[in-house]
Amino acid sequence: MHPLRHPVLPWILPLFLALAAFPARAADSYDIAVVPMGSTHVFWKAIHAGALKAERELNASGVRVRVIWKGPLREDDRDQQIQVVENFVGRQISGIVLAPIDSRALVRPVEEAVGSGIPVVIINSHLRSSAPASLVATDNRQGGLLGAHRLGVLLGGKGRAIMLRCQAGADAAEEREAGFLEGMRREFPAIELISTDQYGGPSRDTARRAAENLLNRFGDKVDGIFASNESSATGMLLALRDAGLAGGRVKFVGFDSDATLLAALRAGDIQGLVVQDPFGMGYTGVETLVTVLRGGRVAAVVKTPVAMVTAGNLNDPVIAALLNPR
Repeated sequence: MHPLRHPVLPWILPLFLALAAFPARAADSYDIAVVPMGSTHVFWKAIHAGALKAERELNASGVRVRVIWKGPLREDDRDQQIQVVENFVGRQISGIVLAPIDSRALVRPVEEAVGSGIPVVIINSHLRSSAPASLVATDNRQGGLLGAHRLGVLLGGKGRAIMLRCQAGADAAEEREAGFLEGMRREFPAIELISTDQYGGPSRDTARRAAENLLNRFGDKVDGIFASNESSATGMLLALRDAGLAGGRVKFVGFDSDATLLAALRAGDIQGLVVQDPFGMGYTGVETLVTVLRGGRVAAVVKTPVAMVTAGNLNDPVIAALLNPR
């Protein structure tokens, strides 16, 4: 992959230019609902922080924006997320920025929102509908390819590997899992994939149990592991430590980052993390929706950065900007 440029400016600038085409008026006052998949993981907290930065900057420019943050506690609670969206539609919110738990289950409430004159911008995961104004998301397939390349190189192109999935219906995770499988089969056909159908579930505790089951079954046979999101990576990390397989005995590449995962990377218990830009995703989701609300044109898809982080590039300025956004 070609070296990343600055992780924010190339795709934020067009939005500022679009907003600049619509001078602020007193009537430009919007209440925007931002609905994450869940409320506990660091990933969602970073999206919230990015949305709040967009709120501050838009207000400073003269466009009154109020971000209302509300989502389910757990990332598998489809019914609660549907209820949250429906409640916002009933309140006649100005617009909705949504990270759908399920690419199909959220179609009806989103299409009802748009049909009621409430525009929707999707972030993080695809929705199987043409109703939303835009999708702001990581190139998750590329992220999976990055994970496959890193793990394949670590294994020297041979051995046995496992993938721990996130949860069924989570479109973003499914894309990166498909990318991982594609990359391994295309680039490292000599690596045997001995388990690729197990799910970690919505929390690090459910992921830890799933990881323990995998290691009990394959621990003496596995050489490398890929875990496709923050909770599955953390659960696998804890299980590897408990089994005495951390520290490089089994090569481990995860997806997403938090303080625990980054500390494990520095300590050598993880050999690679595919990182996204959730802060920029939240920021751009709100900016994009405001552009729509003010009558501007937006791209159907806005891709946010993805990169491989290793112990050797932690201090690279581009990587540091992704890990510590301002």
